Amino acid sequence: MATSSTICTYKLDSWSHKIINRTSSLIPFNNKTHHFSLQFLISNRASRISLSNSNFSISNSLVDHFSVDGEAHKSSFQFEVKTSIWNWRGYSIRYQYCGSSGPALVLVHGFGANSDHWRKNIAVLAEGHRVYSIDLIGYGYSDKPNPHKLGLNSLYTFETWASQLNDFSTDVVKDQAFFICNSIGGLVGLQAAVMKPEICRGIILLNISLRMLHIKKQPWYGRPLIKSFQSLLRNTALGKFFFRAVATPESVRNILCQCYYDTSQVTDELVDTILQPGLEPGAADVFLEFICYSGGPLPEELLPQVKCPVLVAWGDKDPWEPLELGRAYAEFDSVRDFIVLPNVGHCPQDEAPHLVNPLVMSFVARHATRSDSLSSAAS
Repeated sequence: MATSSTICTYKLDSWSHKIINRTSSLIPFNNKTHHFSLQFLISNRASRISLSNSNFSISNSLVDHFSVDGEAHKSSFQFEVKTSIWNWRGYSIRYQYCGSSGPALVLVHGFGANSDHWRKNIAVLAEGHRVYSIDLIGYGYSDKPNPHKLGLNSLYTFETWASQLNDFSTDVVKDQAFFICNSIGGLVGLQAAVMKPEICRGIILLNISLRMLHIKKQPWYGRPLIKSFQSLLRNTALGKFFFRAVATPESVRNILCQCYYDTSQVTDELVDTILQPGLEPGAADVFLEFICYSGGPLPEELLPQVKCPVLVAWGDKDPWEPLELGRAYAEFDSVRDFIVLPNVGHCPQDEAPHLVNPLVMSFVARHATRSDSLSSAAS
């Protein structure tokens, strides 16, 4: 890590900002000035940025447009979000799409969610992008096959979902794409980029799952107990009983209120968005399959293999994926930027779209231009 860094402090008034540059010794991560300031540390590996909910407009940075009154940047155009079905390996896969020009973005949801979890992002990002949001197989309104009835030991793995994502980019998007991912969707995006690096132009990871229940992260003496409990859930009525207890409006609301710091964002619409697909036939089997899936890749195993640029953004109030552990990902060479989103929980794209949408736009603009330039030079 560099021993000196440039600290840029943006002091804001109602219409303008002043940029003050100075060289100093290394300053601790997330060192802040005061309520109306934004500081970021530029190192030789990844810029580390802490975004506040203060009002700001920053030039030549990751975030290009925030309004003076603190509201989300609003598009001057209205884009219609459409829904379609894609046949993948004989299964029906729902996806949504919007926008007709610009770089392609594929939005990848997390555990128990679906493409509607990006409802605050799709139309906004469609201004200058072709945006696709997919229901991973087993989730949302995509098919939910039972792997045991198919004679398979497992179906709902990151390798399966990564293959789905890459095939979707080839068959539907018909282009290279940026993967914008939340929670376990981040592992799907990373795995897809490792399997077919020629497809992915860049990845944004929003509070990627640390997979703290992975078998490798458990003490050796606890692993047999974990496997026994997983077998109990899978093969007895206990698992279905547990699912029925979780798949209620009250339980879904309580879970969302845990992982959203701003609980005012946990609306009836959001609860319904998450719950209704979970009541579809086969949803219980998918739920139990995944909570019993303690193998597969870890983020720290995939990041060293990724060739495209990665931006990691982290809501600092996430109770499930602690920021202190996530900071380690900033040290990987593929991670160009590590951004802290203050007072935001596990699902930043839905809780704080006014922060996430501009980050996506700016990251894509930077790296789409760079990859286009490299392609031109190569030809």
